[in-house]
Amino acid sequence: MARKIIIIGSGAAGMTAASTARATAKDAEIHVFTEDRHIAYSPCAIPFVIEGKIPDFNSIVMHQPEWYAKERNIHVHVATKVKEVDLDGKKVTLQDGAFHQFDSLVMAVGGNVLLPPVEGTKLPGVYPVRWISDGEAIKAALPKVSSAVVVGAGVIGLEMAIALKHAGKDVTVVEMFNQVIPRIYDADMAKMVQDHCESLGIKFQMGTPLGSINGKEAVEKIVVGGKDIPCQMVIMATGVRPNLELPNMMGLDIGPLGAVRVSPTLQPYRKGRLVKDVHLAGDVVMCESAAVPGPTMSQLGSSALRQGRVAGINAAGGYAIHPGVTSPFISVIGDIQVGGVGMSRGLADYYGLRTVEAHASGLTRARYYPGGKPLHVKVLADVESHRIVGAQIVGGEEVTGRVNWMAAAITKGVTVEEFLAGFENAYCPPTSMVRDVVCEAVEALASKL
Repeated sequence: MARKIIIIGSGAAGMTAASTARATAKDAEIHVFTEDRHIAYSPCAIPFVIEGKIPDFNSIVMHQPEWYAKERNIHVHVATKVKEVDLDGKKVTLQDGAFHQFDSLVMAVGGNVLLPPVEGTKLPGVYPVRWISDGEAIKAALPKVSSAVVVGAGVIGLEMAIALKHAGKDVTVVEMFNQVIPRIYDADMAKMVQDHCESLGIKFQMGTPLGSINGKEAVEKIVVGGKDIPCQMVIMATGVRPNLELPNMMGLDIGPLGAVRVSPTLQPYRKGRLVKDVHLAGDVVMCESAAVPGPTMSQLGSSALRQGRVAGINAAGGYAIHPGVTSPFISVIGDIQVGGVGMSRGLADYYGLRTVEAHASGLTRARYYPGGKPLHVKVLADVESHRIVGAQIVGGEEVTGRVNWMAAAITKGVTVEEFLAGFENAYCPPTSMVRDVVCEAVEALASKL
């Protein structure tokens, strides 16, 4: 009989798992259940639709359910909630009471925006940024908004702030930490990003948590640090927490970072024992760091794709493992690109790692070639082993390739000395300096070690 595979969730992890399962088991019966009305899109694109760089939300949807049915024989059920999972009976029960049997189950249930426990988060005019429906609601409300507050100065928060400023709104960002992009960026590099945003007219209220959101019938103001900030819109970019409703119901083991603990094959544990025929992927799992031994979270689209592939292969009867992650990220914030990979100094301290760091600045092109833009690179290494464990880059262009370069070095456990000896950079005057700024930063690091 054909294997019956059920996948819960239609994001990057879920749809990748479905497609990979189909490629692995040609005759499998595959069903995807999702509460969302839209499938196969990246939430990371939402700020750029609101900014107008992408024409509409339909543009960010890769495929419709009909395409999956016709091209891949995958049955996608939208706006359908899975209410219960019976591991012993191998079946899922839907909200309407219908149930489906499975031989293999992939849970890619993602996460939800964590709203701070303050007054007013349910008022009209308060919006999370997670689903296309959130983006549609924000865009529809913009014509009546003159002032907006973004709560959270992470990457999504800053992208939203830029989008709202581009739409002609007065924008204030509120952040409980003393820097933007906290935890994954260090204060010195974060200051460059905040300075750039301020140069575009965005205001910041740093180092103070949101006090309350106030209004009679809709948002009228927020209170932060005893100060009133009038506004008609509040964007909650306060981070994503794993959706543990079903995992908790199933009794799966939750790790110390608040996500489901999984093995390298992405199988969960229940009371310390591996659960057979169940795999998880995406924002809901706790994975291993490739930069330093220990658990980490990697709630990135690129990580979700990799995990979805492993989960899909294993659910279809194949074998694959998910190695440690370096969590490379990249963002376009106004006129600059902001990227990083591996450990920040704050994360390294959290893991008990002693690090040394070095900086270098230069241009993205040869000094004599027109159009070159500033490029700032920070690299961190472990004091004891000399392994490169992290990098942060702010530049006017071409940051992605340099982040990927450093991600490869960290994944392979390359030392500072090995990087200088063996990691060449491609050179052409329109694309880089003859000695790339990354190499200069690593060379400065070597002198400190």
